[in-house]
Amino acid sequence: MLEILDIRFKLLFINMHVKKGDNVKIIAGKDKGKTGKILKALPKLDKVVVDGINFKKVHQKPRQQGQQGGVIDVTMPVHVSNVQLVKEVAKKAPAKKKVAAKK
Repeated sequence: MLEILDIRFKLLFINMHVKKGDNVKIIAGKDKGKTGKILKALPKLDKVVVDGINFKKVHQKPRQQGQQGGVIDVTMPVHVSNVQLVKEVAKKAPAKKKVAAKK
């Protein structure tokens, strides 16, 4: 019985429509319309971390003597359903126009 549940659990997290390194566009949420590159994919959570998207301010205490604490920005994961893959179209050289020969 445990083997069946384990197989079903693994099948839930197999496919994501994006992967690390893809360029994506945010289609929902506070950062709607922005684009960025995927830094990390988290398939078990169905989330991705996108560069420059979904910042959260974190208060950091000083860890060593003499070090200052402060507020830093941390990139948080976005649900994979809120991103859309952006296909980069290869730019071709403009087509040469055919000049009709004068007769």
